[in-house]
Amino acid sequence: MEYAAYLLYRVAVAFVQALPMRVDFALGRALGAVAYFVAPQYRKLVLRNMRIAFSGEKTEREIRRLAREHFATLGANLFSSIKAAGMSPEKIRERVTFKNLETLNNGLLSGNGVVLMISHIGNWELFAQLTWILPPGSKSSTVYQPLGNRYIDEHVRQTRARAGVMPFARKDGFNAPIRFLREGGLVGVLIDQHAGDSGIWAPFFGRLASTSSLAATLALRTGAEIVPVAIYIDGFAHWRFVVSEPIPHENISSEQLTATMNRVLEAQIRVSPRDWFWVHERWKTPDPKFLLATYKRGVVFPQAQSLKPFRILIRSTNWLGDAVMSTPAVRAIKRGRPDAHVTVLSRAKLVDFWKTVEVDEVIAIQPNESVFSVARKIRREFDVAIVFPNSVRAALEVFLARIPRRVGYRARWRDWFLNQTLSEKTGAHPPRHEVHHYFNLAEFIGAQIQPKKSIGSQSINGNKIGLCPGAEYGPAKRWLPERFTEVAKRVSEKMECEWLLFGVEKDREIGEQISVALAGKCTNLIGKTSLAELIEKLRECRVLLTNDTGTMHLAAHLGVPTVAIFGSTEPALTGPLGAHNRVIRHHVECSPCFLRECPLDFRCMNAVTVDEVTDAVLAALR
Repeated sequence: MEYAAYLLYRVAVAFVQALPMRVDFALGRALGAVAYFVAPQYRKLVLRNMRIAFSGEKTEREIRRLAREHFATLGANLFSSIKAAGMSPEKIRERVTFKNLETLNNGLLSGNGVVLMISHIGNWELFAQLTWILPPGSKSSTVYQPLGNRYIDEHVRQTRARAGVMPFARKDGFNAPIRFLREGGLVGVLIDQHAGDSGIWAPFFGRLASTSSLAATLALRTGAEIVPVAIYIDGFAHWRFVVSEPIPHENISSEQLTATMNRVLEAQIRVSPRDWFWVHERWKTPDPKFLLATYKRGVVFPQAQSLKPFRILIRSTNWLGDAVMSTPAVRAIKRGRPDAHVTVLSRAKLVDFWKTVEVDEVIAIQPNESVFSVARKIRREFDVAIVFPNSVRAALEVFLARIPRRVGYRARWRDWFLNQTLSEKTGAHPPRHEVHHYFNLAEFIGAQIQPKKSIGSQSINGNKIGLCPGAEYGPAKRWLPERFTEVAKRVSEKMECEWLLFGVEKDREIGEQISVALAGKCTNLIGKTSLAELIEKLRECRVLLTNDTGTMHLAAHLGVPTVAIFGSTEPALTGPLGAHNRVIRHHVECSPCFLRECPLDFRCMNAVTVDEVTDAVLAALR
């Protein structure tokens, strides 16, 4: 099959080379114009790339017009490149004019060698056919990536050799091109291709792109000049070869020099945007690690330069406690790359919580809002989506929004809607806190997880103590109301304080019972606060006494010390995070059962005494 493809390639090359250059140029231009309409995948890629490069500079209409012109220009350049490979220097001379050629020749005459900074602008095949413009005795070469078809690759190398170009394969290392440069030769290096995991992440049109540091490394190791060149269409079947001034590289790192070369390339492209090869994923999103914190070559950009945002959508969990436990992972994702713009898609009831977290934007899902309506809200806005809930609906939302990269845990029925999935860890292993469920997903996409730090207690000088006696999950998580009341009384005997009762509407009866028993020493806010008001009131508290609830996690998130009583659930999995939090739990033979209601005698909660809880609250206050 490889040889058959090679034969077809040779037939096509022979056909194109048999035609006059003007005919090839016109034919290529016509076929390229047609390709804009019949190759939707490439059209979408070109439009996406141009929107990245020219956002805020060109209108959508201008971008589409430029894309159409690019397809026609690309076709003309491709056919002309094939023709040029078989032309004599005299015929090529008729088709090319030169600007600043003396700059290139002076660099070669100096004997220090030249790294020719080349790219896919215009008829790039002419780079290999213009060795006759160099000073007599000059040696020319290029570093290339071997083609997949070995027969075509061999033919291309032979064509280069006949033109006087000595090709060096990347896979063979760089000792040979380094020696070649030190002998005063010229080495052409393409700098405009996506460099994958081995590249340096540097701005290109303001957007971080993986960039090869090869040209910079060769120049710094050999002292060779870096001379940028570009070839532009300059009339019908005619081109202009433009040489720019050498790029200074004294006292500069390879990373900084690579970033500088990106800026030079960007300036070259702006001269004639239609001429560059936009049909290439220059800003490709790495798979799986699209966060950049762990890449060995790192990120480099001038501090004064603003980066275009890499837009990340995080689909939040639906419960307050789970949302709080996911915030360390959200922060790690935010730190994962300097251009990260993080938006949280959240149920409306949690929006006020997410406003306390260091994210850039929060989008609310209204009650009873359809999945289609949610998808319309987020369509065409984001580069990636990270789905924290394991539900099918959450995955469907980002799928319908056509977000190109969609990440989440693998689960039945929803793998169809995600294109980057992680399996839950199975088998026997020690209990791990729920926070690691979100950390694992963040690490999977390249976040660097920092050691867990203690959450500092906020400085409160007042005398308010919070009390959350309910639990939305069910009665198995609720300590006895009369014991909560007794603890509050004993603490009040030790110090002057005001108790603030927190909870949801279904806890009103418990709240009334405790409020009456405390006789004026408490403010009953159960069922009376929005989430924003709950956050405000929790911040006034010195300590929160609570069951295993979302309010417990929220208080810990805000830096309020908690005394948390656990019964049917497991604090190793869902306990409050931070050194200032205390957990009281008696492990009985049936715990943790994770049931909503106790089918036995409530022994785990009955075992928790008023004395130990009172001591824990007083210790937290101290």
